[in-house]
Amino acid sequence: MNPDALRKATPEEQFEEVTRGTVDLHSPEDLKKKLRYSYDSGKPLVIKAGFDPSRPDLHLGHSLLLTRMRRFQDFGHTVVFLIGDFTALIGDPTGRNATRPALTRDEVKANAETYKQQVFKVLDAEKTTVRFNSEWLDKLGTEGMIRLASRYSLQRMLERDDFKKRFRENVSIAIHEMLYPLLQGYDSVALKSDVELGATDQLFNLLVGRQLMREENMAPQVIMTGPILEGLSAKLVDGKIVGDKMSKSLDNYVGVSEAPDTMFGKLMSITDDLMWRYYQLLSAKTLKDLAELQAKVASGEVHPKAAKLGFAREMTERFHDAEAARKAEEDFEKRFAKKELTAEDLPQVDISLAGAPTLPVTKVLAEAKLVASATEGRKMITQGGVRVNGEKVADPKADLGAGEYTVQVGKLKAARVKLA
Repeated sequence: MNPDALRKATPEEQFEEVTRGTVDLHSPEDLKKKLRYSYDSGKPLVIKAGFDPSRPDLHLGHSLLLTRMRRFQDFGHTVVFLIGDFTALIGDPTGRNATRPALTRDEVKANAETYKQQVFKVLDAEKTTVRFNSEWLDKLGTEGMIRLASRYSLQRMLERDDFKKRFRENVSIAIHEMLYPLLQGYDSVALKSDVELGATDQLFNLLVGRQLMREENMAPQVIMTGPILEGLSAKLVDGKIVGDKMSKSLDNYVGVSEAPDTMFGKLMSITDDLMWRYYQLLSAKTLKDLAELQAKVASGEVHPKAAKLGFAREMTERFHDAEAARKAEEDFEKRFAKKELTAEDLPQVDISLAGAPTLPVTKVLAEAKLVASATEGRKMITQGGVRVNGEKVADPKADLGAGEYTVQVGKLKAARVKLA
């Protein structure tokens, strides 16, 4: 590692950037000391973040951790992208109210390859160390596993919120699940990590790693957790962003592998308040640059839409490329800002009337996959967000007969629907 990269920013400047949006930090003093030592010695810190390859597809919520890793990476530190191929065979019990099904080796391998393809849209592949924790956990063997299990008491393990809740409610907790925090903690010992990153729900596991390092007479790692990203429908309520977490099951997500125009359009649909939240957590802009942009928007020098276009462009370019982002922005302006949504641009959906003379609009919306359910369709109609052939639908009980229609939900979802 080039020592000059470690000195492109002072320890104080690095601290400010890498801790932005942090929820838990154990401890600020330790991190400042480590950054100062790295700056003075020219020796990069080892930054560890573990990923269990249980999900083959990532969305922006998952990329929060990658973004924080990239900030460390840009300051010249060594980033270890740890794939938990061994621990995935157990299944992370964090946040679970039941034992999680274990994955097979083949499933883990396939998901891990998918992860690697996606994460390097954020991380610099040439500067990222990819490790698999089976490298050292496979070698533990029976004796090593027993010795590791002896490091923690049952009482301390039951302090975990999810275990505590399941124990109180008499829900089964398998013995192997209690090994998971210990194995994750042992990863930190094996990698001699200086900093471990994770989400807020990983705090217990990260603290275990800090404790195991102390027991090995190693300098304990700094642990940093970040927030869970709110989904696209989140709003500002009483000065705080409120909404469900970003989730595919709630259809409020932006997938990192989604088409450029879809990604761009989804990001343009968020509120101005949520835009600043996303900017802080996901953008490569420095806090100083971000503060200047916010000031310009507040003064009227820059329109909020222009700021949002900039964010959508940055994210689309990050996960695709500059040309894809440019074209997505151009298409967005044409189709939505200039009201040029045309039937030719839309997917064709054929829906059967199944012998009935008509079909409720709510069911049409659901079958065309413009909403998750008829109930959601009814809600969108009530909110004035549904149009058929350009005309707003006011009655949640409205129906459609045989024919072809352009059906639109909100600004971003539309389809050509043929009922027959």
